[in-house]
Amino acid sequence: MPTLNGTDLGLFPTMGVGSYASPSWLIATRRALRAGTAGPADVEEAIQDAVKMAVWDQEEAGLDILTDGEIRRQRFLWNVVEKLSGLNMVRAQRKLGIMSYDSAPRFETTERVSAPDGFGLVDEFTFVQAQTDKPLKVCCPGPLTIAMPIRLQAGYPQGDYLPLLYDLAELVNKELRGVVAAGATFIQLDEPSAVGREPALSIEETVKLFNTTLEGVEAKIALHVCFGNNQGRPAMKRTYKPLFPGILDVKVDQFALEFANREMAELALWSQYGDDREFAAGVIDVKSMYLETAEDVAERIRLTLEHVHPEKLYLTCDCGFSASSRNLARAKLGALVAGAQLVRREVSGA
Repeated sequence: MPTLNGTDLGLFPTMGVGSYASPSWLIATRRALRAGTAGPADVEEAIQDAVKMAVWDQEEAGLDILTDGEIRRQRFLWNVVEKLSGLNMVRAQRKLGIMSYDSAPRFETTERVSAPDGFGLVDEFTFVQAQTDKPLKVCCPGPLTIAMPIRLQAGYPQGDYLPLLYDLAELVNKELRGVVAAGATFIQLDEPSAVGREPALSIEETVKLFNTTLEGVEAKIALHVCFGNNQGRPAMKRTYKPLFPGILDVKVDQFALEFANREMAELALWSQYGDDREFAAGVIDVKSMYLETAEDVAERIRLTLEHVHPEKLYLTCDCGFSASSRNLARAKLGALVAGAQLVRREVSGA
């Protein structure tokens, strides 16, 4: 049976991918900060309360493995990129109409990037660790993710993203080593699919970059590969097929992939190419307003079990809940746990 930190997780451990829905009052407090009617101490207090709330919601839902909800990372990536030096922010060119990926600011390099004060993962981990006795997962964006809003100018050869990506890999590696030294035992690296994205890398170069990022990080490692979730919209072609079998050369213990939003397509890739590593299947569609029933989730789990050994299967959501309301996120986590319980009883013969 799966274990973590000496805890027996039982069949089909449940967990979120990483981010959780921000409560409305945290969003209001951040807006007040920008308007000048709230101060940094007000925001810090609101963030700490929101992390406690995220832990509470996950515990109440019955998840086996928790995260801090990435509450400090507004829209997942912004608060990581802003910790980098060597960048100049470029205001978004489109601000009217529906907000999407092209409505966010971009960044240009002014020199080689660095992170003098790190990304803050150690502080995030030590705070959430004090809030719960349940096993924890620490999530961090990888170099491909961090590079997405960055355009090359000064400090790097034009048209060649590899030097930037490997600088970012070194920074992420240092951050992950630090959080492991602080006591983290389960790390998830979050990266987008390499299919149809820029900068374009071969699967061989992508694997090399991943392994460099994770070198020397002594913990259980998961790789989450998704297609983006800004306002419920993906950012790239939604297929894993071009990644296989090359992606299996990544030195990780677990793969976390999204399936629910794609009607469980491509599960057969694991039957065809998969090995004996753990497989975390996305069985909750975070991009849909539809609230799954326990039976909906159970049906998805049964389909997954046609391709994954029961003792290697973890259950999660397609992506994070940062673009969802708290009420919906909380209800979907409850459905995840309820569906897992149904199939556990079936498998055990109870």
